[in-house]
Parts: sequence; structure tokens; C-alpha cells
Amino acid sequence: MENEKTTEKMEEQEKTFEEEMQEELEGKNEDKDAKNKKKETEASSTEDLTKDWIKEKGEEGEEKPMERLSPEMSKEVKTGAATAEQRRPSMVFALRTTANREDQVMDFIVSNAEKKKIAVYAVLHPPGMRGYIFIESASKGDAEQATQNIPYARGILREEVPFKDIEPMLEQVKKDINIRKNDIAEIISGPFKRESCKITRIDKAKGEVVVELLEAAVPIPITVKIDAVKVIRREGETPAEEEDDS
Repeated sequence: MENEKTTEKMEEQEKTFEEEMQEELEGKNEDKDAKNKKKETEASSTEDLTKDWIKEKGEEGEEKPMERLSPEMSKEVKTGAATAEQRRPSMVFALRTTANREDQVMDFIVSNAEKKKIAVYAVLHPPGMRGYIFIESASKGDAEQATQNIPYARGILREEVPFKDIEPMLEQVKKDINIRKNDIAEIISGPFKRESCKITRIDKAKGEVVVELLEAAVPIPITVKIDAVKVIRREGETPAEEEDDS
């Protein structure tokens, strides 16, 4: 339900965004050199703005929205422009993407932000929300700069996304994910659907697990998404014990 409401809001903003983009393209006369100079000026001012914010904010500071996000579906961006303690108050924006390309877009944005030292702190994709990812940045300009010329990125929506709109989805995922190393699980989607496996490694940052198929003649590590497996029993439990519990 929360995903549907948020998606509806995103679609409404997208319509407005597309209309504004069309108007901008029709009346655009800005010189290309002037644009480049403007971007350079914005980039060079990032460090000064960060210093001003640190003086204003002091040592303690407020908690940033993305610092409370579940690591299973978010990626932290290390720009080198400011440490976690030095960041300015952040904002969250929604980026429209090609469906089923969300993870690729996240990787491109992280790489772009780290390379150019853009003030983008994290990106995330809540499971079940197709065609959208969220970007935490110091400003909308930083988010737009990080997504410029990114494949499969279709534009940032006009309005900032309140953290309270996406927090319920993330909290639900935190409760649902309960996988441990050496758990016996069943793959519930993908080419190995219905196969039993053993969890050998968990990568919460990428939202992935490495498994070994139990019935394979030779154990071969296979990487799948965390939500593609369902735990059957814990390490040390037997199938008989599991039946008794049920």
C-alpha cells in the first residue's frame, strides 16, 4: 500500500516534470559555454558551502535521512568532498528510470558522484518499486549533476521527497530480512527457482546472498538477490525439528 501511494505521487510529479522539460527545450537559448562555466562554478563552490555549514551546525549535527535507511537496498557514495560528520543537511529526490534497470542506474550514479566529487551521499531502490530510485544529496543541483548523461535515467522529479513518505517501506524491509550464514533456503525466483541451497555469504550493501545448490554434483557459488530466497531452516536444525515446530 505504501509503495502504491508513493508511486502515485512520483507519477504525478513526473507529469509536471515532463511538461516543464518540454517548455524548457522549446525556449532554450542558453549558450553551451555559459552552461559549462556555470557547472564549474557550482562544483567549485561545494567545498566552501560545506565549510560554512560546519561552522553553522557545530560538531553534533542532525541525523541525515539516508543514515537511517536500510543498507540492504542503499549504496553509500564516498565523494571525498566531506566526511559523514561534515555533510550539509541533505535532501531526498526521486529519479525516474527505465523499469528493471534501477540497480544499473544506482551503480552509474555512485561511480559518477565519486569520480566528480559531487555532493551526493547515497542512492537507494526500495524493493517492489519499479522505475524509481531515490537520491540523497546536498541539493537538487547536485542530484541532477550526478545523473547527467546516465544511461536509463529519465529525469529527477521536481519536488523533494519527504523522508516520511519512504520510511515505512524501508522499515518493513528491515523486519522482513532475516537471513544468516549457513541457513538452508529455497530459491523462490529466477532460473534456479524451487532449488534448495545453503547461504554461504551475505552482502547487505548490495542486497545479495551467495548460495550453493544442495543437489549440485559440484558446489558452485551463485549470487542471487536476498528477496529471491526463503529460509527453510537454521543451521543445526533438522527437517524433522522444523516439522515439529510447525
